[in-house]
Parts: sequence; C-alpha cells; structure tokens
Amino acid sequence: CQSEQQILSSKLECVQGVKDGVLGEAECTESSRVTLFSQKGSGAKTQTQSSLKLFWVETEPLYKKVDSEDLYVTGMLYEREESEKEVTGGEVTELVWKLCLAHSASFETADLFMTLVFELRHLSLEALKAVWQRSSFKCRDNWQPLIDALPSCATEACVVLMKEIIASGEVEEDKVEYFFWSFSFVPKPTSGMIESLATLLKSPGASQSCFLGVTALLHRFCSAYNPCDGVPAVQSVVRTLGKFLGGNCAVQDSEQLSEIQLVLKAIGNAGLAAASLAPVLSACASLKSNPIEIRLAAIQAFRRIPCSVRVSDLLPAGD
Repeated sequence: CQSEQQILSSKLECVQGVKDGVLGEAECTESSRVTLFSQKGSGAKTQTQSSLKLFWVETEPLYKKVDSEDLYVTGMLYEREESEKEVTGGEVTELVWKLCLAHSASFETADLFMTLVFELRHLSLEALKAVWQRSSFKCRDNWQPLIDALPSCATEACVVLMKEIIASGEVEEDKVEYFFWSFSFVPKPTSGMIESLATLLKSPGASQSCFLGVTALLHRFCSAYNPCDGVPAVQSVVRTLGKFLGGNCAVQDSEQLSEIQLVLKAIGNAGLAAASLAPVLSACASLKSNPIEIRLAAIQAFRRIPCSVRVSDLLPAGD
C-alpha cells in the first residue's frame, strides 16, 4: 500500500510597515516545492521575492472640478450629441442598406441602428414616406431594419407613418402588434398622433392591441396636457369608444360581449380622457340584465378616472 504524499507545498511570508494608517512598505517571500516524481523528498523549488515601497501621496484630486451650473440631469437611454447637419432621406436609405449588409450580431450593427433611430427623428412625414417606399425591403435574414427602428423614433411623423403602414396591411401581424405596443411608450404624445390613430379604432375587426395601445397613448397625452377633454382628437377617440357601449352596454350575443369587455378595458386605459363617459359606465354597471362580467368591467373602467368625477350613482342603494 503506497502512502499518501504531499505533491505541492507553499509558503508566503510578508513584513509590512504602516505609518499613520498608510501602508509604507512591504517585503514578501513566496516559496513553493513540487515533489512529484522526486526522489527521497527532493524536487523542484521556486522562490519569489517582492518589495513594495510608498514614494509619494497624490494630494490633488485626479478629476477636474466643474461648475455646478454646467451639470444637468438627463436619462441615459438613446442620449447622443445632436448634429447640426441636415439629414436627408437618401442618407437614411443608404443607412438601411448598410444595416442589411452588416453582421447581425456586431457592435457595428448596434451603432448603425442607433444612428438610424436618431436620423429618422429629423425627417418630415413626406421624407419618411419616401424612405419607406425605397427601404421597406427585407434583408437576407428576413430582417426589416426600418420596421424595427420606427417605434423607437417616437416623433409624430414616425407614428403617422406607422399608422399608415398598419392600415395598408403591408407588414405581418406580429409587426403590427409591435407597433401598437410601442404607442404605450411614446414619451411626448401629440394631438396629431391621436388624431391619426383614432381612425384605426373604427376599422372593422380592430385588435385588442389597437384599442389598448391607442388608449394608453391617450392617457399619456392627457397626463401631460390636462385638461385635455377640449382637444378635438381626444373627443374623437372618446366618442368612438362611447358608441361601442351604446347607452348601457346591453349585449345581444357572445361576440358583442367580448367586444364590449375590450372597449371597457380600453376606457380604463384612457383614464382621465374618458371621464365624460362616467355616466355611461354607471349605467353599464347598474343594469341588472347585463352579464356580471360586463358590470364588473364597467366598475374597473373607473380605475384612472379621478374621484372628482361624480360616481356616487355607480350602484343604486341596496343593490
């Protein structure tokens, strides 16, 4: 039976000198012995000596002091120096071609895509339409850079172009859903965006994403521009939603039941913008012949409508 043998043994010894709480010097000796395949305990041995000594202490700060007036708070997302150079549709089209030719997973592609987003923000609606006509092609990996960049653009021109692309039926359903989802995150909605998107709610078979995306945008607009109930575009959307409910959400079949449930959820999304529909919501919740899911959805639609709107007649006493 062979006895166990230690193959590697190491030792580290250090002597340190500290003055006024600061390490002034250090002397270290590290030795290692390897006894593998050795005879009678001998073997290979290494020894390393290191010496550190403090020569001086930097008294001045390494950073340059700046005037507090030059400081500002900003978000990190998509921050980039604005160029005074005028962006043309031809340059954007060329950029899309470059994206198609670049490797899909590279720093170059990421930088080109960011540049595309920023350049789209400088184009008018007419210029964007021209770019779409020339750049709506798919790359060899079935990627459409312009389709993916438009939602991050978030200008009124980009939103209107997305609306026209949706209405034309030129893109796949999953891309349409992506467009509607992006409307919820437009940082600075405008009445022009709402006016353009309002027509989609009137389209036959408008999807759930359409109702929820448009009304989420409406909510953001009214949160920034209150009161907003006098804005014609807002009034148009609210009137469209109200027409779906009739006067009291009475339903005739299961298809209409699903439609009204969706509209009530959209009204809840719109919040303050839909405050004028409070009496109709009260009627929907109070009508005993309505299915319970409709009555509950009508109550939930009040979730973003402020308490200053009178809802005391939501349910009759003793109901």
